[in-house]
Amino acid sequence: MLTSKQRAILRGKANTMDPVFIVGKGEIDETMIQGVKDCLDARELIKLKVLESSMYNAREASVKLAEATGADCVQVIGSKFVLYLQKKILTDGGTILNGLRFALAIFSGIIF
Repeated sequence: MLTSKQRAILRGKANTMDPVFIVGKGEIDETMIQGVKDCLDARELIKLKVLESSMYNAREASVKLAEATGADCVQVIGSKFVLYLQKKILTDGGTILNGLRFALAIFSGIIF
């Protein structure tokens, strides 16, 4: 779950992004879910667009894809929505840290 400050920062980063996926007429199937999951693993933050001819509106599509991928829905505006899935980083000691915590740990000089 994202805090309001985290959500605000992510909204700012997503503002200039172009949609990488388009939800069209068809159903949101396993192929699309896997594609969105792969894209989230690579980028963490993605913007998607829902066509007017789709059987989903943007809110419904965002909820369905967020639940299927384990991502957080950052925002829904009009026909576009933004999803965020924080990367997991495995350190040498076997500890799994999230991307932000890992960056803070390196910055503060903590060695694992």
